This record gives sequence, structure tokens and C-alpha cells, in this order.
Amino acid sequence: MSFSIIALVSSLVLTAIFLPWLIIFMRSHHEGQEIRDEGPKWHKKKNGTPTMGGVIFILAATVSTVWVTAWQHQLNKTVWILLISLLGYGIIGFLDDGIKLYYKRNLGLRAWQKLSLQIIIAIVIVMIAASDNFKFGLFIPFIGVVNNVVLFTVFIIFWLVGFSNAVNLSDGLDGLATGLSIIAYGTYAYLAFKQNNFAILVFCMSVIGGLITFFIFNHKPAKIFMGDAGSLALGGGLAAVSIFLNRPWSLLLVGIVFVCETASVILQVISFQTTGKRIFKMTPIHHYFEMLGWSEWKVDIVFWIVGLIGSILYLIIWG
Repeated sequence: MSFSIIALVSSLVLTAIFLPWLIIFMRSHHEGQEIRDEGPKWHKKKNGTPTMGGVIFILAATVSTVWVTAWQHQLNKTVWILLISLLGYGIIGFLDDGIKLYYKRNLGLRAWQKLSLQIIIAIVIVMIAASDNFKFGLFIPFIGVVNNVVLFTVFIIFWLVGFSNAVNLSDGLDGLATGLSIIAYGTYAYLAFKQNNFAILVFCMSVIGGLITFFIFNHKPAKIFMGDAGSLALGGGLAAVSIFLNRPWSLLLVGIVFVCETASVILQVISFQTTGKRIFKMTPIHHYFEMLGWSEWKVDIVFWIVGLIGSILYLIIWG
């Protein structure tokens, strides 16, 4: 456990050193987030806020994970898989953010481009897992464990792509996705500790360390956003952790807010396309509560509490 604390502190310090520099650099070059027109009108005042802060805590977590696991002779394929999930989806987000900043617009990569890249990263992870004799068995409720490589491969792709996008959808308010991710990664750090999985424990603690520092600059009023570079990476990392702890379904409860955010968008699209009517005033669902008059802080705190309750329930029932 002490080595995982060292990884947390390492990531926290690295983020604290380089994040302020990025904020200053972005401001001096007048590079900032372009707020989408479809969002709440009062979010327009956030236009120009520096973004891509996720690059810093992702790199900090990566460096900390590598040096601590290497130091303890635990730099194995599981670590590389987790880092590929974090960095791979982070690079996709970086490209998306970069295009938005370069062209001064809210549209980055096209949907098919982003999806294609996300699937490629997932396939790479499956290939590395196969080379490490990973057991491709998926537990299906009421059926049991199904040992089928094709089924599990499809599941991994769906899980990685789905949750990378789910965290991305949740990153719409100052500090919201950051707080939720700290809770989720903290839950998996505890589970990894209980399972004596040193590699995953160090990885989770490294991510948490970076996020703790980032939250100081990201809570309302945010001085910097994580951008897609951060949110896609965090979602991909969470999905990979849940899979390689052999607890993939846990993410439905540990990441309950991410699931609800995604479900609200899907239901809204289906309803509008089939009936011409909207279920919610605005989606993702955090914007719906804003439209009801809730402040950003109230939405953040309530959603964090829901995420914490989901994690606690999982630990009580299955932990």
C-alpha cells in the first residue's frame, strides 16, 4: 500500500508543477474552449477557458505508474494494457481538442473518425491480453461464465468505447467528471488492494493523484477544463480496470452517474426521432437539472453523492 501512496504523491506533484504552466501558456496564446451553441446560454461566459488539462494528469499518472511499478519489478503486461487504454483514448481526445482549438470551433473529429480510433485501441488491448494468456471468460447473469473469445472481444470493445464516451458526456460542468472519476478510481483502488493486484492499485492511485491536483483548478469557477483528452482517457481507463479486475459489471454501479448521463442522451435521441418530442429539457441529464434551476455546485454535489452511494453499495454487496 505504501508504494501506491508514493505513486499518488508523485502524480499529484507532477500535475501541480506542470498544470499551472499549461494554464499560463493557453491564456497567453488565447487558446480556450469553444462552448457549444446547443448548451445552456449561461455557459457562454466560459468561452475561452483553457482546455486540454487532461494531458497533464494523464502524463503524470503514466510516468508515476511506470516508475513505481518498474521500481517494484511489477511492470507487466497488465500495466501496459492499462496505460494503453489511458493514453490511447487520451490521444484520440487530444486530436479532437486540437482540431477544435485550431479551427476555433466546437466540432473536432467526426463521429465516425472518433469511433474508428476508439475501436482500434480496444482491438489492440484485446491482442495484448491474448498474448498474455488472459482468460476470455465473461460472466453473464442467470447463465454463468461464458468462455468465448469472440463474445468477450465484442464486449471489451463495447465496454471501452461505451465508457470512454460516457465519461466524456459527463464532463459538462466544472469539476463534475473530475469528482466522479476520483470516486470511481478510488473504489477500484480499494478493490485492487483487497485482491492484492499491485499493478492496478498503483495505476488507480496514480490517476487519483493527478485528479486531486487537477480538481483544485477545475472546480467552479474552472480555470481549466480537462477536454476530451482527459475525459475519454478516464473512461477508457475505468473500463480497462473493471475488465482486468474481472469485475466488468461493477462499472454499472460504480459508474452509475456515467451510465445515467449516457442513457439520458440515448433516450432523448430515440424519443425525438420516433415521436418528435423530448423527454428532457436538455441532455446530458446534468443540463436538465440546470434547466430546472439547480446551480452547478448543487448538480455537482448531488451527482457526486449518487456516484459515492453507487460505489458504497457495490462494495457492501459484492466488495
